[in-house]
Amino acid sequence: MKIHFIGIGGIGVSALAQYYLEKGWQMSGSDLAASEITEFFLKKGVKVFIGQKSENISAGIDLVIHSPAVKPENPEYAAAKKMGIKTQSYPEALGELTLQYKTIAISGSHGKSTTTAMTALVLIKAGIDPTVIVGTKLAEFGNTNFRMGKSEWLVIEACEYDGSFLNYQPQIAVITNVDKEHLDYFKTFANVKKAFRDFVKKLPKDGHLIESKNYSVNGADGKKLKKLLKVPGAHNVSNALSALAVARILGVKDVVSFKALAEFKGTWRRFETKQSNGITVISDYGHHPTEVMATLKAAREKFGRQKIWCIFQPHQHQRTYYLFKDFVKLFKTVKIDQIIITDIYDVAGRETKTINQKVDSQLLVKKVTKKNVQYMPMDKAEKFVKENIKSGEVLIIMGAGDVYKLFDKF
Repeated sequence: MKIHFIGIGGIGVSALAQYYLEKGWQMSGSDLAASEITEFFLKKGVKVFIGQKSENISAGIDLVIHSPAVKPENPEYAAAKKMGIKTQSYPEALGELTLQYKTIAISGSHGKSTTTAMTALVLIKAGIDPTVIVGTKLAEFGNTNFRMGKSEWLVIEACEYDGSFLNYQPQIAVITNVDKEHLDYFKTFANVKKAFRDFVKKLPKDGHLIESKNYSVNGADGKKLKKLLKVPGAHNVSNALSALAVARILGVKDVVSFKALAEFKGTWRRFETKQSNGITVISDYGHHPTEVMATLKAAREKFGRQKIWCIFQPHQHQRTYYLFKDFVKLFKTVKIDQIIITDIYDVAGRETKTINQKVDSQLLVKKVTKKNVQYMPMDKAEKFVKENIKSGEVLIIMGAGDVYKLFDKF
């Protein structure tokens, strides 16, 4: 069987591609730009095209799997349709995979990746040997976002955007939280909540639902986890409690679960920390006001009175527009010494000209009206911080766009 992936460099599509690679399928893929992920596949012997053209789709391809961001006018997608090749979106293909396993689907507006990683590592420690698809890279998986297991269990990160998680058939469903997120797609918070209710309905009668609100971070388990966890913050205690709940459903002994959670080092771009010339540098994926606040509060709790800097890159004009008041409130109240907000990161296929013209980072800074919150383009932010930060201080580089590249420059 031969399969082609449109958008193979994406964090979701790439995990599924690794699954089929492990299964021995012939593979090819494409993406708009080269990346660490496309390089990974090239090293594995996969033919990867940089740039998407109709001629990349050749006779003999049995299946084309594409990123949900791919539009009908995409030349490869259009060519596959014209040639009568079966096409599936990533969520559709993953949905078919969930039927072949007993699936644990980790959903929620925030904390999905970390909770998926925690759950997977607990089950691995317990000898359950799951197959895992997660939306971030894990050191324990060889710095990738996929693990092939030998058991009947599949652990997946289940994103709500575009109704993706409604394609999945879980035996166990986790909802970490429900928040005003992806409003460019859902439009209203009521629609967000409805999507999660529909997701819960996918569970069979003998299925299990875990909602993090049912577990108190201040309870006995929460207090124990707070002492054990290497990753800081109440939000991570909550994530760990969800993983613990899954483990208990599967009969894993608490002593095994707590040991695995205590050993958890975190994931790529989730409070990822290094030391550089006496400065603590942190890379974090937070891009929603709730996530940003949780991370910055965790940082203040962890570093006490040390001076904390933050370079924040807003992610997507539509998110910034819909949550503008929440971002203003966040930056007015959060206790961080110096905050630099860079230009908004555009997300291909998910922006509109009308909204792009209504909001920008300069306007956000203007509304915050605090001297320690200022706007700078990325290059100037890098230069300014390098010239002014001192040994013993902390720098948080935050956002879901390309701001993470600064992490390597400090």
